[in-house]
This record gives sequence, C-alpha cells and structure tokens, in this order.
Amino acid sequence: MALSACNTETDSAGRELTVHGTAAFPIACYHDDLEAAPVPWHWHEELELLIASEGGVLAAAAGEKYTLAEGDGLFINAGVLHADWPLAAGRCRLHSVVFHPRLVGGSPDSVFWQKYLQPLLTDPSRPCAVLRRSVDWQREAMECMERAFRAVVNEIPGYEFKTRAALSEMMYLLVTRAPATRAVPKKALRSADRIKTMLQFVQTHYAEDLTVEQIAASASISPSECLRCFHDMIGTTPNQYLRGQRLQRAAELLCGTTLQVTAIAAQCGFEDSSYFARSFRQLYGCGPTEFRRRTLRAGQ
Repeated sequence: MALSACNTETDSAGRELTVHGTAAFPIACYHDDLEAAPVPWHWHEELELLIASEGGVLAAAAGEKYTLAEGDGLFINAGVLHADWPLAAGRCRLHSVVFHPRLVGGSPDSVFWQKYLQPLLTDPSRPCAVLRRSVDWQREAMECMERAFRAVVNEIPGYEFKTRAALSEMMYLLVTRAPATRAVPKKALRSADRIKTMLQFVQTHYAEDLTVEQIAASASISPSECLRCFHDMIGTTPNQYLRGQRLQRAAELLCGTTLQVTAIAAQCGFEDSSYFARSFRQLYGCGPTEFRRRTLRAGQ
C-alpha cells in the first residue's frame, strides 16, 4: 500500500473525506510536511496515532493544545476535532496511521469490540492521549504503531496479520494504561457539537460576506456564545477561522488552476486584492504569485 502525503480534504461539516485504506483493510499511512502546510481542523470516524518525526509539533484536539517534541506522539479517538501546526520555524514533519476501529475490534458482538474498543470509543473523558518517549509503556505503544506503519508501507508477506497484531497490542496499551484526561462536562460536549455546525456553515459559505451574527445563527446561539465556542474549542475567533478557510482555498486554486490572482481573491471572498496579498504572505511566507511559482517548480 502506497505511503501518502496527508492532503486533508473535508466536507462541509469539517468531516474528513479521505478514504483511509479499503473496506476490507481500513488503514492508511501518511507523512505530513507541516512546514509546507499545517493539517487543518477536521475529524473522522477512524482512530489515529501520529508521531512527530522531525521538529516539534503543536497538536490540538478536543479543545486542548499539546506540545510534541520530536519523537513524541498523540493518539486521537474517533470523532474528535483536531489539527496540527509546526511548533517553530523550520523543518517539521509527522507521520501517522489512521484506521477504523473494526480492524482491531472486529464485529460489534466480538469480545474485542465489547470489552476493549467500545468503552474507549464511548468515553468522553478520553478524547486523546499524549505519548512521550520517556515513558516506557507510551514508547512501547509508539513502537507498535511504527511496526504497523512499516508493515503497511512495505507490504511484507502477511502484512495484514502483522499490522492487525501490532495495532491490537498498541490499542491494549492505550485502553488499559492511558488515563482519562478529565471528566468532560456536558457544556463542553454541547460546545463540540456547536463548533462542528459552525465550521460546516463557514466552510460552505466562506466566499460570502459573513458576519459573526450569521455564523452564530447557524448553530442557534448568540454571537457572544459563538465567540466563546471558537475560543474554547479551536483557540481562534470566527473571523480568523473564516480568513484561514479563504486563504486555504486560495492556495488550492493557485496550485490547481490558471486563474489570475485577482480572480482567485474575489472567488475566495476577498474584495481587496492588497489585503488578500498581505494576508496570504502572513500565512504562507510569500505572496500568491511567488507561492504559485514555487509550487509549480516543486512539482516539476
């Protein structure tokens, strides 16, 4: 199975559209170059374990941020909203395995599912777990992940069995050793549902002249509650998130089309081309034209 760069594409709800593996073998392995582009906010039904392979990573999940030194990892439970950024300037890479729980748990009536997977999947106090190389069982869990990663990428004989065995060992460690982060209050669970609804609205209407009031109305809450949800859940404001979505879409159009920069700016909701260029430079470190030229050169 080929190793892929994880180009995260989401639907209007922020739910990831990428199909990880196949129905028969639902797992995929990815490399992300965060220096080139961060992993945007998204969520999926699959479980994920990522490891910072080069440089430090700032990972966010379930309303919390975690600093991962090179070699550290993060387990992310199903349905948890998450994103990743470089911790500092310079090279920053991570690799990950994303797999459906049934690969390890089997059918819902199996002992593996009922005794181990189901309690983890339905526990709101365990949305994720930071894994440090300095802790024996956490290092062992990451080594299991690495074995699964190599088996999938190299397709060694019997790699399906080897992958499932390594992931089963990893999940047993996580289920039995990873502590609950905290008892998540009902208000936080409600905020998680609301933020997904508002992300859906922004990602659908990013090209329009949106206001905080409209974003709040999409989740049937007040503007002040909308601001609180964005701050608490993803650490930003609705307007900053909206601008990020517009710039991300602009970068995609610069790479994938021959549209003029002014046309892309307008199509992505920027009425002022100068403001678009300044904002783009702040996020990507160069102007739109230079970004397109570098991307084309890298592709060649």
